[in-house]
Amino acid sequence: MNRSQDRRYDLDALRVLAVLLLIPFHSTRVFDIFDPFYVKNPETSAGLSWAVVAFLNPWHMPLLFVLAGAATWLALGHRHPTAYLGERTRRLLVPFLFGILVIVPPQTFLASRFRGDHGSVGSFLGDYWTVEGDLSGYSGSFTPAHLWFIGYLFLFSALALPLLVRWRGRQLRTGWLLVAMPLVLLAANELPAPNDGPQNPWYSLALFLAGFLLLADQRAERLVHRHWRALLAAAAATMTLVMLVWRSGANDTWSDGSLPDVAFALLAQANTWIWVLALLGAAKALVSRRIRGLAYASEASFPFYVLHQTVIVAVAYLLVGWNLPVWGKFLALCLTAFAVTLLLYEVVVRRTAPTRFLFGMRPRRPQSVLGTARPSSATTSSR
Repeated sequence: MNRSQDRRYDLDALRVLAVLLLIPFHSTRVFDIFDPFYVKNPETSAGLSWAVVAFLNPWHMPLLFVLAGAATWLALGHRHPTAYLGERTRRLLVPFLFGILVIVPPQTFLASRFRGDHGSVGSFLGDYWTVEGDLSGYSGSFTPAHLWFIGYLFLFSALALPLLVRWRGRQLRTGWLLVAMPLVLLAANELPAPNDGPQNPWYSLALFLAGFLLLADQRAERLVHRHWRALLAAAAATMTLVMLVWRSGANDTWSDGSLPDVAFALLAQANTWIWVLALLGAAKALVSRRIRGLAYASEASFPFYVLHQTVIVAVAYLLVGWNLPVWGKFLALCLTAFAVTLLLYEVVVRRTAPTRFLFGMRPRRPQSVLGTARPSSATTSSR
């Protein structure tokens, strides 16, 4: 059977899990001790910061880029490059532009209000489109916010397409990636870019291409799937070492380019890559067939991604003034943000053709005369 025609429920499930983890991750940013955010609780939490942000940050977005690359390999197995690019434009560029215009501005408006600017919405929008600072938007200025990920995916899909098509038509041996990828990520992170890690486009492009190449070689995939337990143990071990160094602050004392500095940077990249491989292997081992509700969750995951952070910021804006302990606020924020985001998807997004288009969803499948939906495509979503 042509591998491009196999439904990859494991990749669908892992993508849904990664998107759901955005709720606790971005909710924790409201209480985070590490970095600013659009809205901050008066009391922060070191425990939450280390347990959620420090744990998820090394591998969460890298996993999403690898999944996107893997789905691209599947998509190009049954779709002409021109059709693929058209679909990427409709399902990535359209929601990216719509989100920049409509979904993101409320986050920065609330950030400006939170910091004491009580001007009107009109005055805010008059200044908003001026690009300044680090594009975080935390001070109320223009930002792509969380939609940077979607923008990157569209650029990678378009610019790398000739290379991807060439690779797709060849028999590739990519087992070397399993060992060499930490070095690739280390090198990519040193290339000129405004930020390190996944927001460095060279770094995230390397992960996107790695996801594509991993699915091109059945032997490499089988190796990962066979040893997922050992990989998970290695991921836990490397994460423990990385966390211990971060908590001690020793890495801040090392000179740039010194042996300890380079060795620790390589360890951190190995930790990222091992987590990605471990989760890919675990998903393949544990999700071999359709799970009830997976089709719904998989279709909802992309609009959920687009909506979730604006909902979190809006709820947090109201919640931080409540007289509750940090963990109580965190749980209330997670539960409320999840429920509201899901409600918006269900009531506003998925039910009409225009909103489905703006949020990058496929048109609703026509019903047969017996009222049953036509069979879905046998390929996984290529988001």
